[in-house]
Amino acid sequence: MPHSLLKIWIHGVFGTKDRLPLIKAEYEIKLYDRIKRKLENEFDCKVRIINGTEDHVHILFLLSSNFTIGDIFKNIKGETSHWVNQEDFVKQKFAWQTGYGAFSVSESKVTEVEKYIKRQKEHHKKITYLEEVELFKRKYGLEFVNR
Repeated sequence: MPHSLLKIWIHGVFGTKDRLPLIKAEYEIKLYDRIKRKLENEFDCKVRIINGTEDHVHILFLLSSNFTIGDIFKNIKGETSHWVNQEDFVKQKFAWQTGYGAFSVSESKVTEVEKYIKRQKEHHKKITYLEEVELFKRKYGLEFVNR
């Protein structure tokens, strides 16, 4: 086979530093558009949906075979935090949390995850981001330190 074949859907999640509510409606769509452009143009990833709340972002995308998940999120988070600060969208310094969540999604579950991401604002009227992280930890059998 002359080429590698890869089709891995990733549900990525990362939050603002200290879970501060810094993603404001005034620039939220611009931020999501910037993340999408970077993923698609610089990392060859096809984005299905991006959405979130004031303190975190969810992304559903097809992973490219050319980059690691860690490199993608490091770059996306670094560049977008710099951009938010440069544009003065918030009064205080904007930063993302250390780390991220990345979960593979079966092709049969892509539409379900897309709907989940689309309903983030409604969903988080009932549970916090930290509670959501705990649900992900249990669902995927993960252990990690909250920062």
